[in-house]
Amino acid sequence: MNETDPHKNPWKVIDEEIVYDNDWISVTHYNVINPGGGESIYGKVHFKNQGTGVVALDDEMNVWLVGQYRFTLNEYSWEIPEGGCPVNENPLVAAKRELLEETGLKAARWLILGTAHLSNSITDENSVFYLATELTQHEAAPEETEELCLKKIPLKEAIEMIESGEITDAVTIIALQKVQLLLLQGKLKL
Repeated sequence: MNETDPHKNPWKVIDEEIVYDNDWISVTHYNVINPGGGESIYGKVHFKNQGTGVVALDDEMNVWLVGQYRFTLNEYSWEIPEGGCPVNENPLVAAKRELLEETGLKAARWLILGTAHLSNSITDENSVFYLATELTQHEAAPEETEELCLKKIPLKEAIEMIESGEITDAVTIIALQKVQLLLLQGKLKL
């Protein structure tokens, strides 16, 4: 443990090599000296976009969930509307686009709920998530890689889906629980 400066990087990189690269991610293999002084290896998945997520909440305390089969998990997943944000784009602009694409909703009010690093032991993936209120319905336009199922349910039911393990997506869990916490603390007025 570094007693003098907890912010000092205890890892030393000997060399590195990008071993995989596509339009969305790159994977780098590192030969390192670990914090204990031993030679070791490390792999990092770099995301070329950051993630965005949106809790769409109406006046009756309902939220919209998007269901889709996730290739990486080989299972179905219920999530808030989510997507990627190019590094040169404002995350709020991307969040608005994803909400409209996946649900057909537009919101008059937006509130940033927070950011999160997802699986930070192997990736630098970052996600920004928002609350969208004062909703109006328009036409959805999912991407060709998305076969989506939408459902509007009470926020309370979405929280129960987290508690039962039916919702496992990290951004969805963090964002929905943040909304619930803000409501319980009286810090969120609709």
